[in-house]
Amino acid sequence: MKKKCFHSILAVFLCCCILVGCSLPDSLPVSMEKSEEDEMLTLGLTPEFTYEVPESLPNIMVDQVGYAVDSSKVAVFRGEILPYTYDIIDAETGKIVYTGTIEAKGNAENSQTGISYGEFTDFTTPGTYYIQADIIGRSFSFVISQNPYEDIFQAAQKQYYYSRCGFTLSTELAGDAAHNACHTNLAQLKEDAKVQMDVSGGWHMDENGNRDVVEGCQAVNSLLLAYELYGNVFSDDIGIPESGNEIPDIMDEVKYEVDWLLKMQDATSGAVYSTVSVIDNQMPSYILYTENITMDATIQFAATMAKFSYLYQNYDRAFATKCLQAADRAYRYAGKYLEDVSAEAYFFAAAELYRATGNYGYRTVVHDYLNKTQKLDMENDSVFLGCTTYLDTKQKVDVTLCEKVIKVLMKEVEDIAYEAKSSAYLTEGNTEQSNNDELLWKMARLTVVDHIITNHEYATVLENHIHYFLGRNEQSISYIDGTGSRNYEEIDKKLGIMKQIDLNAELVLIMSAIQDELVTEEVSEEK
Repeated sequence: MKKKCFHSILAVFLCCCILVGCSLPDSLPVSMEKSEEDEMLTLGLTPEFTYEVPESLPNIMVDQVGYAVDSSKVAVFRGEILPYTYDIIDAETGKIVYTGTIEAKGNAENSQTGISYGEFTDFTTPGTYYIQADIIGRSFSFVISQNPYEDIFQAAQKQYYYSRCGFTLSTELAGDAAHNACHTNLAQLKEDAKVQMDVSGGWHMDENGNRDVVEGCQAVNSLLLAYELYGNVFSDDIGIPESGNEIPDIMDEVKYEVDWLLKMQDATSGAVYSTVSVIDNQMPSYILYTENITMDATIQFAATMAKFSYLYQNYDRAFATKCLQAADRAYRYAGKYLEDVSAEAYFFAAAELYRATGNYGYRTVVHDYLNKTQKLDMENDSVFLGCTTYLDTKQKVDVTLCEKVIKVLMKEVEDIAYEAKSSAYLTEGNTEQSNNDELLWKMARLTVVDHIITNHEYATVLENHIHYFLGRNEQSISYIDGTGSRNYEEIDKKLGIMKQIDLNAELVLIMSAIQDELVTEEVSEEK
């Protein structure tokens, strides 16, 4: 009975709506959409359903570029519970091509989780692969090839072309980095604005376009050392304006910086101004300031110019002589103010000038320093570079002093190699992975000593650091531009090695040693 009554009332209501031309509203008023009960449950707050998915990192870390065919190959496995074996999968076919065992290392000091290794040195088939294991998943892909680092080596060298100041970079050679010549205005001397100087050229040290003598000399020293030790791996075709001039492109790039360094020397005294600063870099009315003369800039200039002169004389003897004279003038100026000059830097400059000239005055300074210094501090760049130059000179040397230097050098790099081998990722990278500069600095030393004594163990330590920089690390990050499945640019653009002039030079030095070994192996196989 109640149902019939309800239906009758509903029918009458609908008829009325039709007769008067009314229609039901598209939506109910807001006040009707929310009940008082809803308001009480939500307290008037709008629920938020969006959330950020946490990034998932692989638990199998590899060099995301790859491994050389005949090199030592190791993957790092992370996790407290791991399977006994892993598989290498061909990325193109999806087939298993190699099965290896996982060897536990345990918890390491610089790792927050358990670390284990999987070695596959005996797998030498070229191709593209990834590693897969039960429980923990798969790695990023990598290649195995005769020389997987050739492109990186060339790119690291060309980075200095991209950093050129006062030079037009063409689209043909620089691509997206092309731009017109910058910072070509005359610079004001900071202590006397009336004095203006042409300080165009050189390499940008930062994104503002500042240039620095000491930092520039440090980079040049590493590049020159790389060329001196492993000159056969440097080509004349990396794609810069000077390519094809029968001078290795790395030496052309160094000369570009050297041309600027010469402009920073005071013509009267021989002293050297320290930096060129750019004010309001983004404005057309930017101002350039040449900073004051410093003893540090002057003595570092002397050492670097002498080193360059010695190595460049086979290409342009007249220019090399000009650089040597500039080095001598700077050295003599610094000699007047020895109380303000680092004894280590003075020794370094003397060692370079002695090798370049054979002058006994320089030799006396070198021998006095080596004789009087009880403990040679190889952690000091000037001491390290001065000692390696002394060992390499064709001038007359003291054999006893050479033995002393070699003994200290060997102790230094033995400690470095031992600490690296006993670390979780076969390097001394810290948990935050913030000490790449320290790792490069240590490997630069190892590179030099490896050249002196040719130790296969040191070569493996060098390769392990390249693997680390290319993704075999706690955070699976490749710190080298344009490489790897997870590149630093996706996380923090300040982390890149190539973007830092001095670090990139050390990378070139390390890579030149690895390239030398790969080229030697390739030639041996062809024979």
